[in-house]
Amino acid sequence: MYEYETHVQAAVVCAKKLQLHLRLRSGGHDYEGLSFVAENVTPFVIIDLSKLRQVDVDLDSNSAWAHAGATIGEVYYSLGMGGHLVGGAYGSMMRKFGLGADNVLDARIVDADGQILDRAAMGEDVFWAIRGGGGGGFGVILAWKIKLVLVTATVTVFTVTKMLEQDGTRVLYKTTNGNKSRTNSTKKSSFA
Repeated sequence: MYEYETHVQAAVVCAKKLQLHLRLRSGGHDYEGLSFVAENVTPFVIIDLSKLRQVDVDLDSNSAWAHAGATIGEVYYSLGMGGHLVGGAYGSMMRKFGLGADNVLDARIVDADGQILDRAAMGEDVFWAIRGGGGGGFGVILAWKIKLVLVTATVTVFTVTKMLEQDGTRVLYKTTNGNKSRTNSTKKSSFA
């Protein structure tokens, strides 16, 4: 257990006792701008997890624990892990490796009663829900255990805007089934 986990527990229990809403900040942005405003004038407390950026890699198990404030840059790209994973984690490698949420092996959360739960303790329904269901309604996510995948040294992402009338099907086929004989032997671990 990390010391900060008890601080989060205390904040959750205190907010519940005082009937304050909780807003969570992990990576530091919010597409809809809802996390830091109170249009309905409901008092709230922000639990800022953005400094909890530790990533513990275990090469033997091909996994890593990424704490809630870690950005995708520390693991893969430049977006906060917490919000990214609770939103399903659409990414540039999802075609090959699935959604980032599909690569979550475990998580540590603080529930509404201040209890720290892992995958076994929270149950499979909650574990399923935090990986794409928005997360904040199920508890404060402290850390994610993610599966590492092997990727080539270079990953190319592009968008082709062709309509079916513009022979879009042929273009799609060429981009997905084109030259499959090309390989790149240089590999490194990264999060999908």
